[in-house]
Amino acid sequence: MEEELKQKIQELQKRLGKKQMFEEAVSSINSLLLQHYPSASPSLRNSFYMVVCRVATILKTRYTMPGFWDAGLGLFIEAEHLVSGSAEKKHLQSCITQAREQLAEVQNEAENTTSTENGSTRRFLFEGHLTVDPEPEQPAWLEQSHLLTAAEALLGGESSQGDPANVNDTEGASDILEQLVARLNNIIPEILDDGPSAPRAPPASKQVVANLPVTTVTDELLTKLGADAECAICREELVVDDKMQELPCKHMFHPPCLKPWLDEHNSCPICRHELLTDDQHYESWKEREKEAEEDRKGAANAVREGEYMYV
Repeated sequence: MEEELKQKIQELQKRLGKKQMFEEAVSSINSLLLQHYPSASPSLRNSFYMVVCRVATILKTRYTMPGFWDAGLGLFIEAEHLVSGSAEKKHLQSCITQAREQLAEVQNEAENTTSTENGSTRRFLFEGHLTVDPEPEQPAWLEQSHLLTAAEALLGGESSQGDPANVNDTEGASDILEQLVARLNNIIPEILDDGPSAPRAPPASKQVVANLPVTTVTDELLTKLGADAECAICREELVVDDKMQELPCKHMFHPPCLKPWLDEHNSCPICRHELLTDDQHYESWKEREKEAEEDRKGAANAVREGEYMYV
């Protein structure tokens, strides 16, 4: 009977890794916990405790939706009532606290969003029109253009020798110029900075990510990797039958952990080995940088060899 329960717990633990099955799996774990934990052997109790800890780890590293945290909170509360070990109780109490803080934070964000939408900070284009967000700050190049236009208008007004028709234009240009001068500390560095800068690294190529090999963890692989082998993103220790995705640098991660990272980055989370991207501009820049680095190394080697020859 207990072996069947342990197998059932293992099956539910695997379902926790899939978002669409997470809440149902947590509910099933909670039901089994209430039915069987009080009369369970120490070994089975440990299995229950480990799967509850797994729920906590997944919530901390993967899922942020309030529904997931709410399901986890109910499980943590029931488990904390049932366990007897002081260390286990302390850990579960910290899980309860974190879940409540997470849910409270989400609630506060929702209230703040509602308050902002209903408050006076929202503006209207015209009566009856939907509210619109505050306008974003003007880009630096537009501010620079306004600065030059204002300066030109101001100088033109000063050379008109008091022509009444130009008084309003001159005053307006003077006001604009005064406002923009106050922001010169931000504008001038951008005007003066003509040096090339590295583009922001885009996400990894979708095709490359789709073709990354997936490995199933076996006893042999665990022996090779060591007893403390873990996914470096979620920090969960690897267990037999875990699915792991391998990068060209040979580092492996859980696919649900790796995908969000590669959706924003093009490099290994551990060694920063870069994957190909779908951004041709970025790939061309990398090629140019590689050629430039080779040229620099060649020049440095030539200087060193020349110095050696003259010694």
